[in-house]
Amino acid sequence: MSSELKVDLITLGDELLLGIRENGHLHFIGQEFGRHGMFLRRNLTCRDTAEEIRESFLSSWNSADIIITTGGLGPTTDDNTREVIAETLGLELVFDESIKNDIQARFDRLGRQMSDNNLKQCYLPKGAEKLPNPFGTAPGIHLKHDGKQLFMLPGPSSELRPMLESEVIPRLCENGFCNINDSYLQLRTIGVGESHLDEMLSPTFARYPELNVAYCAHNGLVDVRLSSVNQAIGEKQINEIAEECREKLGPDFICYGGCSIAKIIFNHLRADEKTLAVAESCTGGLLSNAFTNIPGASKVFAGGVVCYSNDAKMEMLGVPEEILIQHGAVSAETAVAMATGVAERMSTDYALSITGFAGPSGGTPENPVGTIYIGYSCPCGTWCVRMRYPGERVTVKERAVTRALDVMRRKIRKYKVEDALATMNACG
Repeated sequence: MSSELKVDLITLGDELLLGIRENGHLHFIGQEFGRHGMFLRRNLTCRDTAEEIRESFLSSWNSADIIITTGGLGPTTDDNTREVIAETLGLELVFDESIKNDIQARFDRLGRQMSDNNLKQCYLPKGAEKLPNPFGTAPGIHLKHDGKQLFMLPGPSSELRPMLESEVIPRLCENGFCNINDSYLQLRTIGVGESHLDEMLSPTFARYPELNVAYCAHNGLVDVRLSSVNQAIGEKQINEIAEECREKLGPDFICYGGCSIAKIIFNHLRADEKTLAVAESCTGGLLSNAFTNIPGASKVFAGGVVCYSNDAKMEMLGVPEEILIQHGAVSAETAVAMATGVAERMSTDYALSITGFAGPSGGTPENPVGTIYIGYSCPCGTWCVRMRYPGERVTVKERAVTRALDVMRRKIRKYKVEDALATMNACG
């Protein structure tokens, strides 16, 4: 059924089209639906105006089986998704007293006064059911009409994501839309670009014409998604294909699924009862953030130091002044001193450090803009690697963190990092 199912996502919001906010809903909803054997046919993004909403909705309603809309369910005058869709379908809006009670109870818990504006959130198109929203005032809306399934979801991710998981997916599965006969598996890789990855793995894939292969590059990683519809290739065979790919990839294979490198490091250190601290300059806390995103991080992660200036490096980490004078802040010597300094001050077993020129200014003939040094300290000693990344400042910072994490992953798994570095440098 899923191979023929037409699923459309309509994301509403001027901020999406203006580039103020990224469309994270597409990424999340696409992944969640894919896990259940349903695949988005297309994503329409439109402005908050009634005319644009109506046009986008009709385009999907006339051809799709399932339509999901995000945004426009709030209490303000520009939140008009339910009104426009109800009018377009010729459905009356009906006041739901239970929604009012839910909203009132939420305001009471917060010790705030409910506004009259919130009353517009209490209306549902006739025949629709509310989807509970424990994290906000806007309930979702589920409507079965003319043989189609329509879900209107709130815009904030903190409200949409739990609603999709607890309300939308279960309803679709109950109605027979989830296809458990689809098989898929994802391999996460690093150190090999898409073109080289395809060249390396395509001989394996060529033996399975029913296999669907998709590559997704992001922030220095490449995910390889293997899938098969309606058990053309079974789960066991998908796993065998993935294992063959893993053997070819060697140390460039990170994991199956979407686990972060930081989580892999965390799991390893926690199992060994070891601790970690980080020191960073140009990445401004992004390396620390990668670890503090993990629940229970304090069992492994002692802390991080952002030392941007030379004075901060000397005062907070004990980087010798002579190193900074002789070699500069962006150097292997400084990176190693930062790593050993933070390990000593926080009494940790391991430490990572990053220093570099993220751009657009700075840089020297020896270390041009985009040059990054990653320092590593462990019970066996210290080590450093030099990288250089083209791109904008934010991109350089993000790639530096990804590489720093991967350096540590390779070291704790006892891979030969020097060989890996040649590969990583080659693909930028």
